[in-house]
Amino acid sequence: MGENSEWYERARAVIPGGVSSPVRAFGAVGGTPLFFERGEGAHIVDAEGKRLVDFVMSWGPLILGHAHPRVIAAIEEAARKGTSFGAPCKDEVRLAELVHALHPAAEKVRFVSSGTEAVMSAVRLARGATGRSRILKFSGCYHGHSDALLVAAGSGLVTFGKPSSEGVPQEFTALTSLLPLDDEEALETFFAEHGDECALALIEPLPANNGLLVQRPAFLQKLRDLTQKHGALLLFDEVISGFRLGPGGASAHYGITPDLVTFGKIIGGGLPVGAFAGRAELMDLLAPQGPVYQAGTLSGNPVAMAAGLACLKTLLDTKAWDSLEQKGRLLEEAFAERCAPLDPPVQLVRIGSLFWLAPRGPAPRAAEALPPDLPEVYGRLFHALLEQGYYMAPSAYEVGFLSTAHSEADCLGLVDAWARFFQTS
Repeated sequence: MGENSEWYERARAVIPGGVSSPVRAFGAVGGTPLFFERGEGAHIVDAEGKRLVDFVMSWGPLILGHAHPRVIAAIEEAARKGTSFGAPCKDEVRLAELVHALHPAAEKVRFVSSGTEAVMSAVRLARGATGRSRILKFSGCYHGHSDALLVAAGSGLVTFGKPSSEGVPQEFTALTSLLPLDDEEALETFFAEHGDECALALIEPLPANNGLLVQRPAFLQKLRDLTQKHGALLLFDEVISGFRLGPGGASAHYGITPDLVTFGKIIGGGLPVGAFAGRAELMDLLAPQGPVYQAGTLSGNPVAMAAGLACLKTLLDTKAWDSLEQKGRLLEEAFAERCAPLDPPVQLVRIGSLFWLAPRGPAPRAAEALPPDLPEVYGRLFHALLEQGYYMAPSAYEVGFLSTAHSEADCLGLVDAWARFFQTS
């Protein structure tokens, strides 16, 4: 038994399932999860000393790679001054000012400690602002694990209140409506029937938790138009896309400004940070200024704020988004040249520095279009990549992330590893 297996057995004795988040358990790909000891640039090293090129990047926040010198220096400097105050700090203001300057929807910003907390709080704010109770979400979009948003897809155009987890009372999801992505007719039907009771429509403008389901601009614009027409608010969940597609995230990419937006991942520079933001008159409804309550002892944590500020400043100083686009294009072109002629069962879907091995055929835009056998194919590919020194997400439905630390050789090496697998399978 290797060290990873030994640590997993120790973990299983004291941690449910041996992991602190389900996808880490390798349940979708088989085998034993890896326990990592350190990260360096584009690489991670596991408990057995195996060095891997990392394309998970902590599920997105490490856009500068592991242990970037400027981020680490900022963390060290902040930590020496104190790790938590439970009170305002200067970097909290500086980071809010920078987010405000970069993102079109962020007139005012409230920091929290996770993406789940950000969305949960934004939903409460929307209900308080509109005086309405119903919210609309879309299958294939993940908004964290708060009770009201854990609903499963149904077969009809609209599904009400079907929890997708035990422990979530039916009453908690009864006011959550669900629609498929990429379906304007379903949107029209929902708003015609329920628009006057809808407080908020929330969507990942670039869904990236159930595959990379790149949306048509026309669909997102239709959602924007209908929410405005019926007095509902629109929230873009940019926990993944925010500051990854560019300084203005998916909102700027699509040229659509939502009423509210949520952030996570990159604004923490690798530390646990989330935020929600929006129009000033909406955000001013939050306590202590307004009647909508939200609080958090570790919100605006000084160490996390310093890390996020260093990350965003580095992205801006180095014009990182141009470099990331070039690397993404290189990956896409190399796949077309080296893998596509092998007639693989997958295709590469890519936007900016996000990529995903999607099922072959028209690129899926809705969760319902995903074939049921995708995990079986991916499981074999995942382990073949591990053997060749490449770490990708242990799930067929999670996306890959490029960082500024990845070299051209890292990108081309991954494509070659894919090609070797497709040649022999």
